[in-house]
Amino acid sequence: MHKIISHLKVAFLLGSLFCSCSGNKRETKVKLSDKEKSVFIDDLSQIYFTALDSCSFYLKKMDTSRTLADNKIAFLKSREWYKKAEPFIIAFDYQNYKTLNGPNLLKIEEEAPNDIRIQKPASFQVIEEALLGDEPDTKSLHRTLTFMNARLPFIKVNNMISRQSDRHFLKMIRDQIITIATKGITGFDSPVLLNSLKEASYNYQSILEILIVYKQAFADSNLYNEWINELKSTLTILEENNFDDFNRYDFIKNHINKQLNLVNETAKDWQIELKARYHLNPKSVNLFGQDFFNLAGFSSKGVYKNSDSIITLGKRIFNDKSLSKDNLMSCASCHVSDKAFTDGLKVPNSNSGKPLLRNTPTLMYTAYQKAFFYDGIAFTLEGQIKHVVENTQEFHTDLFTIEKNIASDSSYVKVFNKLYSNGVTNQNITNAIANYERSLGSFNSKFDLNMRGEASDLNDEETLGFNLFMGKAACATCHFPPTFNGTVPPKFDETELENLGMTKTSDFNNPELDDDLGRYNLYNIEERKGFFKTSTVRNIELTAPYMHNGALETLEQVLDFYNKGGGQGMGLDVPHQTLPPDALDLKAHEIKAIIAFMKTLTDQSY
Repeated sequence: MHKIISHLKVAFLLGSLFCSCSGNKRETKVKLSDKEKSVFIDDLSQIYFTALDSCSFYLKKMDTSRTLADNKIAFLKSREWYKKAEPFIIAFDYQNYKTLNGPNLLKIEEEAPNDIRIQKPASFQVIEEALLGDEPDTKSLHRTLTFMNARLPFIKVNNMISRQSDRHFLKMIRDQIITIATKGITGFDSPVLLNSLKEASYNYQSILEILIVYKQAFADSNLYNEWINELKSTLTILEENNFDDFNRYDFIKNHINKQLNLVNETAKDWQIELKARYHLNPKSVNLFGQDFFNLAGFSSKGVYKNSDSIITLGKRIFNDKSLSKDNLMSCASCHVSDKAFTDGLKVPNSNSGKPLLRNTPTLMYTAYQKAFFYDGIAFTLEGQIKHVVENTQEFHTDLFTIEKNIASDSSYVKVFNKLYSNGVTNQNITNAIANYERSLGSFNSKFDLNMRGEASDLNDEETLGFNLFMGKAACATCHFPPTFNGTVPPKFDETELENLGMTKTSDFNNPELDDDLGRYNLYNIEERKGFFKTSTVRNIELTAPYMHNGALETLEQVLDFYNKGGGQGMGLDVPHQTLPPDALDLKAHEIKAIIAFMKTLTDQSY
């Protein structure tokens, strides 16, 4: 009955819209602002507050003493209204968004050895798993309901919506569209029910309401009508498909990208400038566009220099063995360009020829991260370089010694004096190398070209592979598009670390847990044992062997590992494994298709 009513509401709303959309130009146009408070603030606030109140109303109907059937109905209705409020929460209350929509995993913040905070999750995902998972958890359900019933009224009272400009509301629509594409349709938000398509439709219903409010702001009614037609088409697609069979490739290529373009056209129509700040370029019209990211946003202020000359200098230093102790190593010793800046070894060799601890990660697309090394010990590329320089098993020197060596080379000095006002300094040396590393990622793979309409040679198997990667196989719930690494959308401001229960070898019939404790070694936090950074899948066909220990030699072994549910799925004791231990039940042809897709992520230069 609820589903029928929902369908009727949407149909009535869309029907009313089309009846009022005749004509090409509006007679009046409300003046908008990218600085002052929106003239529509009251109507927009009403949409937000109604959604919050309704979400809270249904959440309060849930109780551990009620039947599962009653709680499920209340949960689904509360979740529906949360999804309608979500665009506003992401835009104006992002920390609470991460709390309310966060995964059912411990939140661990490690600022310093004496500043460590461990927080149990309290989110809709916790409720979904506690209520509807294989092992219902009454205690967790009660704790989370208590928290969220207090949190939602707090969010409403402490809102920031009343001061927002029209520019902020347009950006809000864009951020929600990106969230739907990168997380909403992947199962990230609904790990048990996989109610992702229905929930995405609630997001779009909210976008629709917002655009109705702005109807009189459009100078060009054709643009407004184009929005309405696109949203109607999108809602129909989401309503008529199921999670496993949904064609996410077609949806992103032909709908998400179209909507990003409509945002740009709307900014022009409203005479509002969407400013490039933080990690995304707000003017990009393609999720897989080469201009989608604002690369400067991934680095400290002032350090990103998009200069061919500086990149060339950085490359020269990157390949220079004379800067390490005894001239034994350069960055390129372990990061070989022909192997997508890996080395093809299970683990690399140290300066003494002995094996190092971990596999060499690719430097391709390394700039699109907020943590470096498998254990996330460095927070910047410059910091990553410093760690390598000072590591006794690698360069075994220090930046001041390298600065002295470069300053004694007249050819280096000449270039540095030309490119940097203060010439040779250790800061400028690391800056040059880091900017070379930032240039290693072109977004010009076969998949990118097809997504942008610059090629049309993606075959059915590769398309199926992408759809499985983004859906049934749940790969994209950790490897987020478009970078396919662990940097979390929609803000792309943090990089996840995960515990997969990694084995020592590829012998899954006799599995043995790897003894590398990963992130635990930094702060000795029990809950961080076995945690490692989620690396990119781009160029993966060139970067074997795989995983932090190089234990898996082929992509078939990698898929088999995930298909079995990681260490826990193989029966190993992994208390804090973040990878769901349930078998994925991927068929042989599905595994083959996923691998075929991943190979389309190889850059054209290879």
